[in-house]
Amino acid sequence: MTVRQRFVVLHRYVGLVMADFLIIAGLTGALLVWYYELDALINPQWLHVEPPAAHSEPLSPFVLRDQVDAAYPDANVHWMMLAPPDAHSPVRFFLSAKPGAPALPIDEVFVNPYTGQILGGRLWGDLSQGLANLMPFVYRLHHSLALGTIGTWIFGLIALLWTLDCFVGAWLTFPPPRRRDARHRPRRFWKRWAKAWRLRWRAGGHKRAFDLHRAGGLWPWALLLVFAWSGVALTLYDQVYRPTTGLFLSFQENPLDAVPTRANPSPQPPIGWEPGYHAARQHLEALAQDRELTIHALERFAYTPHKNALKLMARTSSDVNERFGETWVYVDATDGAPLGHYLPTGEAAGNTVTTWLTSLHIAAVGGVGYRVVATGLGLTVIVLSATGVIIWRRKKIVAIKQSGLNEIVPEIRTSKLTRHATPTQRESITLTPNSRHIK
Repeated sequence: MTVRQRFVVLHRYVGLVMADFLIIAGLTGALLVWYYELDALINPQWLHVEPPAAHSEPLSPFVLRDQVDAAYPDANVHWMMLAPPDAHSPVRFFLSAKPGAPALPIDEVFVNPYTGQILGGRLWGDLSQGLANLMPFVYRLHHSLALGTIGTWIFGLIALLWTLDCFVGAWLTFPPPRRRDARHRPRRFWKRWAKAWRLRWRAGGHKRAFDLHRAGGLWPWALLLVFAWSGVALTLYDQVYRPTTGLFLSFQENPLDAVPTRANPSPQPPIGWEPGYHAARQHLEALAQDRELTIHALERFAYTPHKNALKLMARTSSDVNERFGETWVYVDATDGAPLGHYLPTGEAAGNTVTTWLTSLHIAAVGGVGYRVVATGLGLTVIVLSATGVIIWRRKKIVAIKQSGLNEIVPEIRTSKLTRHATPTQRESITLTPNSRHIK
């Protein structure tokens, strides 16, 4: 078996292992590109609000947080939005169960930012609550097959195999080396490789499926590789992505890694939510001035009890993600002292590359145009997986038929020999699968 034949076999069977998973990933990914639009379409009663007047101002986010906190006494409200994304959207709060309290029936709450009315809530991703959780469930399916940690590992390994198979598949499209007696072939590599980029739409079903698989993988190859490797980053970050990428690029350290864990954390920030926010905002403004950043929006605020830390999440000129900001500032939840910061780009090359990869993966760059491209890529992944299975199935059927013919043909030939031979010759015929003559 030649090296090329070995790679063909490797590509074939790795592709068969990945096929079902990539079809799920492609379909759910194409839907998740439009997550917020589809979620709002399914749940307009929660995700659409009307301001009382044309220039109405939302209530203080801390007043809204206090209302949610009072409405759910068995829950902690440790994550909050500081402002709605637009004038017609609610603000969201995420809940977590208090120690010793029963499991919560909901963990995501929607609030009208103008009136403080709690519009509703859901247990994020729990499809048993009905279609209201369809899009969160699609997200869980895409990220972990809705199986939790085990599913995340499975998809992470599939993403790793996909990354490696991108290179194997691309190499297999290269034309084999020219033989000395093949003078009729074009001499230049590029002319011979050009055939791999073409689609023979008028050809038979098998040729068309083969071209869709080969050319369909070549044209978007770079983007397929981005999605495969960023899939590793989103599922196996600490286990695979960070250690391997860290061999070549530097990363920022998580500021909270150096903060000791508290055995008896306070259920609420001792400094208070609003004073803690103002302290974090001052440090963000100082960071922006020092790094010459522009602050575009202050979006989210969260409390981590076991680290006694508050985290302000903003969108700045360091961000490339158009959907949500990834510039973070951490402060001590007791005195507001700075604990550190994280910048998505410009601080460390590893984080810059990772930010671009993951932002491309979730279609959070390039506006609507790139979102359409990402949707098309999800559908392309489905086509590549399906055509790969079709090609394998056809080769399997041909191999089975050929195997059957190899067993039948010697018997037919032996039968012809005995029919036309004399009685003496019949006795001397070698009745084995390799018989070809009369003694």
